[in-house]
Amino acid sequence: MKTEPTYTRAIVKLLDTLATSQDDVLDAVAHRCAETLKNKGLIHLFGSGHSVIPTLEAFPRYGSFVGLHPLNDPRLMWHNVLGPGGVRELLWLERTENYIDKFLDHEPLNAGDVIVIYSHSGKNAAGIDAALYAKAKGLFVVAVTSKANMTTPGRHSSGKHLAEIADAVVDTGAPIEDAVVWVDGWDRPLGGSSTVIASVVSHEIIARTGSVLAAEGHPAIPTFVSPTVAGASVSSNDEVFAEHARYLHAARGRALEAQA
Repeated sequence: MKTEPTYTRAIVKLLDTLATSQDDVLDAVAHRCAETLKNKGLIHLFGSGHSVIPTLEAFPRYGSFVGLHPLNDPRLMWHNVLGPGGVRELLWLERTENYIDKFLDHEPLNAGDVIVIYSHSGKNAAGIDAALYAKAKGLFVVAVTSKANMTTPGRHSSGKHLAEIADAVVDTGAPIEDAVVWVDGWDRPLGGSSTVIASVVSHEIIARTGSVLAAEGHPAIPTFVSPTVAGASVSSNDEVFAEHARYLHAARGRALEAQA
């Protein structure tokens, strides 16, 4: 039985592997995202269950900018442990095929956009259906998943894992069982890893995309900022909200034209 001394050290080890093994793909994703933003497109972020958390962590929050667009379906999150809005409902729905298009049909997904799809297992219908839907619309699909899960059978009718559909794959390196700490006398591992690593990937994409844009001389995009930063105030983010609204309005217009 493999035992890590602490949860933090186990996560640091996984992140160190991520930093070296995924450097090239993260750079490639950042360049694609930068190109999308230069064309006033959107970087969509999608997940279900715990994989919603990296999309919430991406935007809006301090250090993220306009053009990031979380696709958050409240039915694919939990609001109770049991009962209405509970985990059992969520687990059933994220594994049910032919649902996600009903949600995405109302979102401004346009050719040339990027969509980042988070799924530890890469096997749930929500993520796979979202990837197939987005590719049909001409989006560049990025999967943030654990490739270790590709050694286990898929359950989607396509026979595919999310990583087999995506244009780019960021491997979190999280173990299949997700949890990373084995305790003597405890027969199941503790301390989930996939959500923490996926959230780090969100910030890697954001920071690297900003670096690409800056290196190319692109004007800074309105960015959420803490009022503790010199020159910022509590009202500084009003500009970000206003620009976000303009971005979405323009994207919805393009989506409607494409449907006409």
